[in-house]
Amino acid sequence: MSKKARLILVMVIIEAALAGIWWYLARYGMANPARVTSDFQAVLGQTMGMAMGGLLGVVIILFFVAARNDRKAAQNKLRR
Repeated sequence: MSKKARLILVMVIIEAALAGIWWYLARYGMANPARVTSDFQAVLGQTMGMAMGGLLGVVIILFFVAARNDRKAAQNKLRR
């Protein structure tokens, strides 16, 4: 499995976990309105959206690094 494929697989798993946390907290806030602040949904959306977006931004950079490493590994394999 190439490094690009592994990176994408890990990213999908982490993003799904973050989405699950987001879903759980949103449902908790709707089920227990007396236990959360009035702006809970907005704050939760901003926080989780920023976390997921930030992670995606880092993964894009890591994807290009992984692609470069895959190319280098393929060239080294051909030289041997």
